[in-house]
Amino acid sequence: MPLFELTAGALEAVPSSTFAEEQVLERADLQRLLRAQIDAVIEDVLIVSEEFAEFAGARRRIDLLGVDREGKPVVIELKRTTDGGHLELQALRYAAMVSTLTFDDVAEAYERYLLQVEPDAASSARARLAEWLEDADGEGTVLAREVRVVLVSGGFDREITTTVLWLNEVYGLDIQCVRLRGPNRMISGVV
Repeated sequence: MPLFELTAGALEAVPSSTFAEEQVLERADLQRLLRAQIDAVIEDVLIVSEEFAEFAGARRRIDLLGVDREGKPVVIELKRTTDGGHLELQALRYAAMVSTLTFDDVAEAYERYLLQVEPDAASSARARLAEWLEDADGEGTVLAREVRVVLVSGGFDREITTTVLWLNEVYGLDIQCVRLRGPNRMISGVV
């Protein structure tokens, strides 16, 4: 979908480019920026971990792990490619892995995360998480087994969008695709 700019009463096409062309890196740029402003792609989610890898015997890492106010874990996977790679399969694997997390698991991950991004707040991680989940019973929250998934990429091929629609419609999974584009070194979101 092209982007346009309104100038002097006319619509002018804004040239777009890929993240690769703009030398935007997945972890160092995209992931770092989104963890600080996750509301750009999904609202009401608290980021509790980055590069989450607390799985016995697994070598994989979730780009960003969050939790919503209802106590549902949120897996956020990022790709800077224009086709999304195998993002949906990767995210489904991660969703299954985090579906058994407890409040204590998330509080520990959040404390480790805060040590990296906001060291002065790390000691209050458990209290902050409980406050975030206040409507879901605070520290007594039993995290939901239903996991939300947000796929963020420079684009998605038909195989991914077909799979996501099928999983949403037939199985009721909460999976979203968010396409980010880089026009003139700026990032804009298209859902």
